[in-house]
Amino acid sequence: MGVWIDTDMGFDDIAAILVVAQSDYAIDGVSLVFGNAPLPQVRSNAAGAASAFGWNFPIHTGRAMPVLGKLETAQAILGATGIPTIGKSLPEASALAESDAFAALCRWLDGQGQRRILALGPLTNIAAVALARPDLAARISDLVWMGGGVTSGNHTASAEFNALADPEALSIVIAHGLPLRMVDLDLCRKVLARPEDAEPVRNAGGANAELIADLFAGYIRIGTSRGRPGMAIYDPSAAVAFVAPDIVGFRPARIDVELQGSLTRGRTVVETRATHATFNAQFAAEIDAERARGIILAALVNEARK
Repeated sequence: MGVWIDTDMGFDDIAAILVVAQSDYAIDGVSLVFGNAPLPQVRSNAAGAASAFGWNFPIHTGRAMPVLGKLETAQAILGATGIPTIGKSLPEASALAESDAFAALCRWLDGQGQRRILALGPLTNIAAVALARPDLAARISDLVWMGGGVTSGNHTASAEFNALADPEALSIVIAHGLPLRMVDLDLCRKVLARPEDAEPVRNAGGANAELIADLFAGYIRIGTSRGRPGMAIYDPSAAVAFVAPDIVGFRPARIDVELQGSLTRGRTVVETRATHATFNAQFAAEIDAERARGIILAALVNEARK
């Protein structure tokens, strides 16, 4: 069965793609969106990853700016490229061929069978389809999104980064009734990568073992540099929810997003009481953290063995 991945192509996005690629699902296409870095850098990251890992699925260029408001990136945390490292970086590669993500998504949604999307960044590309082609957006059978926070944020006290970067896009997705399943900060923070987890990757013996280990260690250092024991594995946890639903328990809820206020913009409000709201989405409430860790680390080691 073919699926679609929408991504802002940081390291954890790459790891999430590897989780999906090593599952029973084929990747029909990938769309790029601003987020971890501005879109030109996201394109460069995607070209380098495709070259390093031999990806042969089509990669399409999506939106460079949010629906409304200024550009937000995670470069203050992740560095200029959006992918920190302790050594090796993705190779420089030929620029991606020009291919419009909106047109590609519309063609894919017009096909037959289930249309499942894993979204790992701001929801701008999905919102564009919902606004311009609601008939095709209605064909989305499952939209698993890494974003939001049930209790708190990370980019601000209120807002998780992917929600804050384009809250209007999230609002559009919700308003159009798309089958949103939110994998939020609270859930992902239960799945931790520790410094020692990079060593089996480094020792895997393949051509890219050192590259993947250096990127993984650079990602983990985001957490340890702040005095934590490791780093939450955000996007790959959403990928696990996407490919192995028995590991993650979803609950119905009413999800809305705050669009106003310097302190509250981007906050996801999650109401789980059926007596207080009409449910419009689901959120990931439980995860078998060790099984999820096992799937994610195995994906990295398997790629590092090649």
